[in-house]
Amino acid sequence: MFLRTEKIIFQGGAGVVDCVVDHPEGAPRGWALVLHPHPLYGGTRENKIVTTMARACVERGLVAVRPNFRGVGASAGEFDQALGETADMVELVGQFERAYPDAAAGAWVLAGFSFGTAVAAHLYTQRVEQRLRVPDRLILIGCAVQRFHAREVSLPADTLMVHGESDEVVPLSEGLDFARVRDLPVTVVPDGSHFFHGKLLVLRQILQTHLSGL
Repeated sequence: MFLRTEKIIFQGGAGVVDCVVDHPEGAPRGWALVLHPHPLYGGTRENKIVTTMARACVERGLVAVRPNFRGVGASAGEFDQALGETADMVELVGQFERAYPDAAAGAWVLAGFSFGTAVAAHLYTQRVEQRLRVPDRLILIGCAVQRFHAREVSLPADTLMVHGESDEVVPLSEGLDFARVRDLPVTVVPDGSHFFHGKLLVLRQILQTHLSGL
């Protein structure tokens, strides 16, 4: 469990962005922005993959921010195909940096699951294009960027992509096609489904290993 979780409201282009912030024990070593799956198919910040990613980050001493996208929970607006959601996350990053300067000064992890991978990839690309600080780690689980590919994305060579072998929502072949043209490695979890049923401990270990260098 998280040491302490607080609710906080940020402001996006459509209004309120309803978030929770998970705090580690002791002074934070940085922060993580963890993005949830498709809002129209039950995706929320409480998704078990999202909380698994957040927990792995908190264990590394990071403050983890889990927003609800537009139209989910108390967040304002309606689903916007990753465009409005990305714009909201751009605003959220700046507001987080002002509200939590100590955490923002440390390491930064950007992580997404399924639909959240599209928002994460677009946010990372926008930061590159604007020559702003980019995250120290980018994590894409069940990568669905191709499905919300409004623009070409620029991703770092050390991006962690994890995909279930038996993903029934985003087929492994789709994730591999995305990775192939970008020369990115993919970690495949044998017999893993989209939601990694029965494989969360494996996923957690992969995340812990990847974050150990922070």
